[in-house]
Amino acid sequence: MGRLSELFEPDTVAVVGATDREGAVGRAILENLSSGFAGEVVPVNPNRDTVLGLECYADLESAPAVDLAIVIVPPLVVLETLREIGEAGTENVVVITAGFSETGVEGAERERELREIAETYDLNVVGPNSLGVMSTPVGMNATFGPENAREGSISFMSQSGAFITAVLDWANEQKIGFRDVVSLGNKSVLEETDFVREWGDDPDTDVIIGYLEDIDAGEEFVRAARAVSDETPIVLVKSGRTDAGAHAASSHTGAIAGSERAYETGLQQAGVLRAESVQELFDYARALSGLPLPESGDVAVVTNAGGPGVLTTDAVGDSSLEMASFADETLKTLTESMPEEANIYNPIDIIGDADVERFGQALDTALADPNVGSAVVVSAPTAVLTYDKLAEVVIETRERHGKPVVASMMGGDRARAAEEVLREFGIPNYFDPARAVSGLDALARYRAIRNRSRDEPTTFDVDRERVREILERTTSRPGNRLGIESMDLLEAYGIPTPAGSVVDDPKKARDVAESIDGDVVMKIASPEISHKSDIGGVKVGVPDENVYDAYEDLVTRARNYQPDARVLGVQVQEMLEIDESTETIVGMNRDPQFGPLLLFGLGGIFVEILEDTSVRVAPIGESEAREMVDGLTAAPLLAGARGREPADIDAVVESIQRLSQLVSDFPAILELDINPLVAGPDGVQAIDLVLTVDTEKL
Repeated sequence: MGRLSELFEPDTVAVVGATDREGAVGRAILENLSSGFAGEVVPVNPNRDTVLGLECYADLESAPAVDLAIVIVPPLVVLETLREIGEAGTENVVVITAGFSETGVEGAERERELREIAETYDLNVVGPNSLGVMSTPVGMNATFGPENAREGSISFMSQSGAFITAVLDWANEQKIGFRDVVSLGNKSVLEETDFVREWGDDPDTDVIIGYLEDIDAGEEFVRAARAVSDETPIVLVKSGRTDAGAHAASSHTGAIAGSERAYETGLQQAGVLRAESVQELFDYARALSGLPLPESGDVAVVTNAGGPGVLTTDAVGDSSLEMASFADETLKTLTESMPEEANIYNPIDIIGDADVERFGQALDTALADPNVGSAVVVSAPTAVLTYDKLAEVVIETRERHGKPVVASMMGGDRARAAEEVLREFGIPNYFDPARAVSGLDALARYRAIRNRSRDEPTTFDVDRERVREILERTTSRPGNRLGIESMDLLEAYGIPTPAGSVVDDPKKARDVAESIDGDVVMKIASPEISHKSDIGGVKVGVPDENVYDAYEDLVTRARNYQPDARVLGVQVQEMLEIDESTETIVGMNRDPQFGPLLLFGLGGIFVEILEDTSVRVAPIGESEAREMVDGLTAAPLLAGARGREPADIDAVVESIQRLSQLVSDFPAILELDINPLVAGPDGVQAIDLVLTVDTEKL
């Protein structure tokens, strides 16, 4: 890849397909560039000598050297144009032209060729099917949209060009500014990860925001965003919430951890703040771009209106924030300075006759409290209150204490005038108090992201060759599923399993049972029969003398239930004492975007009923594995609730990490369930196993 800095700050831009024909995209882009771009604009069109008063060149070979080429030629001409651009030595290209993968098979083939050309010439290609790009520091509007962006510190990418045009129209009215704007189009070459990295390195981008419909390379995106979000907040709206892809899953994990949950988990691990709406996207962006991060999530509310104060308190309760508990000194100061009718407890209601001075005193006192991390000023207009003066007091007080403050000055023209004053100092104002709280919530959540502890995944000493041998069994027999006959796979990665083995005749079953102390558990071994207990395919507490008959009965039941199922035999297994144990599930489903998606939760019969599970994208370290355990609603059960002896949580955490390493080492494993993984006071035991293998990746 070349340097993306020249994509956003070129000295010379060529418009390939420039025209002066009314209503043409080539004219709109040329006009937008000519209206404010600080560099040189070079029209390219073999059928014109001049375009809009500018000298026009027949091709790029005869044109001056350019840093950025905007391509607006018919789809069938795009590929040859890209080759010419590559030969001319230009690295950065925006393909406006549509008619590629979004149009069907022929278009998809064109797009594949486009990628090959880009790779050959090392081109940075935005699009195709893109609205274009903007960069306000150099006045560049290389789009065919009707609005230019105001200058600001927010960099914005979108998979929808129409979304950009609508947002810019609204943002200009709201006086929200941008640094760079990119319409991603079909993302044939450059995609969201490239721009996250670029803007993460840009000291003048304070916040990265975006509208995405999908993330093509989820694993790479998580790695990149995780590094960037340590310094620069990332806020995304992700549309297309669907379970598409989950329908093909044959394991518990695959069914529970569908594609939407994969996005939710991947974005969370990447340190991305996910907005639920366009309004929320910009509420978050305004707060993050203009305010310092709070030291805590404890909020003070100062208001002259009881009802809005209660609404604000409710909004705090619905967020990750908490209402601050004031120190005794704060309460004493408020008692002395506020009217007797005022409420000095949080929310501070300074009553309807409050003037600017009273607002200032209350806010100053609240922000001075060490228990307060941030504040919301909520006001309704009155005859004794001047909003623009109140805005000045809010600015002065916020700067004096260095803590984030947001405002909800409710009203029309009065509020808009105050909003102008506040905006200059990075303080957002919202008509709805709940939106003000949402902005503070984004700050607190981003503070938590920056303060998160992360550790590198542990590399355990394992037997990879043994696992490879087991997985390769699928290449020599029908089907691609393995079951309990492959329990050695877990042992090879250090996940404990009970003593026992799978045998293919009743005499061998009795021999195995006699080698195990006490009664045994017997299960039908068939990759096609997942729910063994549902068909009577499991027998518990079988004494040695009954093993032969139990074997015959299990095989008969399996063949009667599913005649076409492969019956590999019967597993004879040590019977565990599980009275003080908890059945859990550890599993993995390989998501097409984010890769191996780990799942942990209550197992056995409860996994589909309660769906009390936590999910992470592998590989993970110890801290994330422990978060998976602690994040369950049923975590107290594992910790020893109601007099139960606590499970060995460290053994559970280690098993999750070992599974993480297993599925990361072997991309051929598409799905895997250990259900149950029995967690007891003395450790864990994997009782059952099923997995699906992609034989082409072995």
